[in-house]
Amino acid sequence: MMITPAPTLTLANGVTMPLLGLGTWPMNDAEAAVAVAKALDMGYRLVDTAENYENERGVGEGIRKSGVSRADVFVTTKFNRKWHSVDGAREACEASLARMGLDYIDLLLVHWPNPDQDRFVEAYQGLVRLLDAGLVRAIGTSNFKPAHLQRLFDLGLVPHLNQIQLDPYHLRNDLVDIHRAKGIATGAWRPLGCGNAMLADPLITAVAERHGRTTAQVILRWLTQQGFVATPKSADPLRQAQNLDIFGFTLSADEMAVLGTLDRPDPGMLDADVFGH
Repeated sequence: MMITPAPTLTLANGVTMPLLGLGTWPMNDAEAAVAVAKALDMGYRLVDTAENYENERGVGEGIRKSGVSRADVFVTTKFNRKWHSVDGAREACEASLARMGLDYIDLLLVHWPNPDQDRFVEAYQGLVRLLDAGLVRAIGTSNFKPAHLQRLFDLGLVPHLNQIQLDPYHLRNDLVDIHRAKGIATGAWRPLGCGNAMLADPLITAVAERHGRTTAQVILRWLTQQGFVATPKSADPLRQAQNLDIFGFTLSADEMAVLGTLDRPDPGMLDADVFGH
């Protein structure tokens, strides 16, 4: 079954990327190889991985096993704190390329700011060099909070994308406002939440029932309708298909607003000032 690929957004440097892709954490190499190949053959064109997921080899294998040209696949990956330096970013990039068996990365991100070691600015400067060298097509950050981004802005550096935890329960309006003001694309990791609480939310369920859709589809449509890039993880072909098949309906302004009222405190949310790898 082939589903129409997701629409794209254009990053600040003119590179286009799909609004919806396949997340791969916590798949291992073997699982990722199967899931990525199936997803690409189904119509996915964005795959999200990371050094820390330890499945980049599987992602590369899945791309090769699929019937899709490398030029048509947008690959995002991220590197760890040990590479937070100008030269380290180059080493991290080359290591990811070798693991995936690719010649270039479409989007490379600093995975966490790790402000305790205070080298994320140098890591991002290393990304700029990789962009100039043609090893990556776009660069960005992941889990950067406003203060971390400001350190980059102060040097005239603006990421193409910042990938953050974002869903109806975690609206992150402070960051979204900064992204929009600076022309930074917003990526949403774990867009369907953790566990089943959000998927069973009665307000979201009511919207889903009106459209004859699943709650997951409504959440993903809510994200992509705002221009956010969502990368839900699934190894199940049916759920992969459902997650991608969200562009045949539109949420009304009232429905969008309803999902925008669900923000709530989350004491267990990972704090990028103290968590990272």
